[in-house]
Order: sequence, then structure tokens, then C-alpha cells
Amino acid sequence: MLLTARRLALATLDRQLLLERRRLDVAEAVRRICALQAQTPASPYLALWNRVRDFVPGDLDAAFADGRIVKATLMRITLHAVHAEDYAPYHAAMLSTLRASRVHDRRFTSTELTPADADALLPPLADFLAQPRSGAEVEEEFTGRFGEHAHRMWWALRTYAPIRHVPTGGPWSFAQPHSYLAAATAPGSVAPRSTAAGSTAPGSAPPSEAAAGVRRLLLAHLRAFGPASAQDFARFTLLGRSVITRALDALGDRVVRVEGPGRAALFDLADAVVPAEDTPAPPRLLPMWDSTLLAHAVPGRVLPPEYRPLVVRRNGDMLPCLLVDGQVAGVWRAVDGGLELTAFQRLGKAAWRGLTEEAEKLSALLADRDPAVYRRYGHWWDKGFPGVETTTVKG
Repeated sequence: MLLTARRLALATLDRQLLLERRRLDVAEAVRRICALQAQTPASPYLALWNRVRDFVPGDLDAAFADGRIVKATLMRITLHAVHAEDYAPYHAAMLSTLRASRVHDRRFTSTELTPADADALLPPLADFLAQPRSGAEVEEEFTGRFGEHAHRMWWALRTYAPIRHVPTGGPWSFAQPHSYLAAATAPGSVAPRSTAAGSTAPGSAPPSEAAAGVRRLLLAHLRAFGPASAQDFARFTLLGRSVITRALDALGDRVVRVEGPGRAALFDLADAVVPAEDTPAPPRLLPMWDSTLLAHAVPGRVLPPEYRPLVVRRNGDMLPCLLVDGQVAGVWRAVDGGLELTAFQRLGKAAWRGLTEEAEKLSALLADRDPAVYRRYGHWWDKGFPGVETTTVKG
């Protein structure tokens, strides 16, 4: 059966817990939806508020503090929050990409440091980060060895070494300056190994672990965002085509081909279910960089192409969005005393009523944490948005 664009969007929303809030433990919710974009500290909290029934921010505070949810650099070389048990295989899957993004970057190579220099530092770095340290402390520790280049060495290692962010306080657990701790990983991804025949190259995961990690991450992606194409998975991870093709082949009949509206081949879990065409999609106020908008090839499943330039700014900032009937219909921001909702199209009374109810609930959550959330991104509203409706919902 041919899946329509509507059903594909509904499938993603359903698997992302955006058709109905579920009563789940926060760590289980994060595992269910694969990963949460976390480069802005508030976003994992707002993402789970949209997905978990009776969400309590303190539950996420506790999960970060006790390590049940790990915040680290992973997919797309950005910070994500993942279930602790998923971190090691995801890191193994991403390690080659993470490492290459730094040790082959001009900012690193211009120092005349080598990849071997960075890899050799992995064991002492793991020892040093056996207790939480700030980035400044790490740089100071290795200044004697690398002098002025200690900063660039740390810039590379904090991306690909197995390191997690440690809560430092603030309304959303992670405040400046960042604090880091060595993370538990699969064997082979912490310390470099001999490059003798048949062994693993320094700074890389053993091939079997890397391949197993890619397969696990691919299955998690389909479970959370499917049906999806190989291009979608590449967009979500930045992994190469050959790596993805091998993973799909190795998964065999655990993954099946499905037909969609475009040319790209779509894949899904063999036992997956797709909602019916007439399934209602409730209004939602998504956080900045919500993973739902980043898990598929541009322009994505729920972001109309004509709205992409309004939502995704030239520097890559992705504004907090309004979802109406399963599609991005505008943006929102915090203002004095409440939330300002801006629609890119004329909305009916029922849509505004639903958005207003969501905004009132979100305002109540923000009032106890950070009423001016995302304040530093307010400049994107200065030039205004063309042809819109705007309303302010008081908290």
C-alpha cells in the first residue's frame, strides 16, 4: 500500500509521542524517541513536556544527575540527550564521523598537531575526567604538553572522546561553565589500541562495535521517526552512504521496504504500524531544534517548504514552532508575562483555542523555571514575519 505524505507525517508524530502524551518515565521516553537535541539546555525539558503526560521537570533533573540520561556530542556533531544504555553503541556508531570532523579540520591541523597526538591523549583524559572538571581545568592540565595549542586539542577531544556533560545548576540543569565527566562506553572507544595487523586504529571503535552501533542507531531511528529513507538517516546522523547501506543489508528482514509519495526508497520496522489518514494531530509548541524537524531530509515531514526560511535561520538556528494539524504553522517566543504565538497563515478559532490552551500550560511550567526561555534568540523576531496572525497568551 502506498503511504501518503499525510500518513508519513502522522507516523513520525505518533512515534515521537506527539499525537498523544504518554505516561512514561523520562528515561524511557527518551529511549522511545531515540534522542533529544540538547544544544540549548531548555530544549530537552520542553521536548518532554510536549510528549510525557504530567511531565515534572525535576524528574529530568534527577535523570541527568544520576546518569540515567546522558548529554553528549553525538548525531550531527551536536549535543543530544540519550538513554544511558544507548550512549555506548551510539558513540561507537558516530565515533569515526566525530573524530574526522575535528582532527581533519583546519582549526586543528593548522596547529601542526596530529590525529595521533589527540588519540594518545584519550587515556590520560579519561583518567583526569574520572571526576567532573571544567573545560578550563582540562586545558590547564594539558598546557604543559601542548602550550597554546591545548585549547585546540580540547576542542577536538571534547567532540569525539567519550565524555558526557555534568549538571552544573541553573533552571535547565546545565549552565555555564560546562562541566565534563568521562562516560562509560563500549570497549575500544576510550583508549587507543595498537595499529598492528588485525587490530583497531587509534581513536576508533572496533569495526564490529561500530557496525553494531550503526545498526542499533538505525533501528532506533526507524522506531522513532520511521518510515524513513537512507537519506533521512544520513541527515539525522551525518553517516556516509556506504555505512548506512551495509547496516540496512545486515538487518535483513527486521527492516522492510514501504512505498511512499517520493522517489526515495523508504524503510520501516517489520512490525511497525502507521496511523490512518484521518487521525487527528493535536496542537503542540515545539522547542528550538526539536528532533522531529531534524530527522528527515530537507524540508522534512512536518515543515512546509515555504515556511522553512522563516523557521530555519541562515546560521542554522531553528526557532520554536507551532504545530497545527501535524504541520508547522508558526513560531512562538516568551515575552513579558506569557508567550507570543505567531502564525504564518490564517488559523481558525479551534486551532487558536488549542494553541492557547497549550501556551497557558507551557507558561505555567516556564514560570517556575525560566519565564524568558530562549531570550537570546529574540532578535529573529525584530524584522517580523510576513502575512501573519499574532496573539499573546498570558501566563
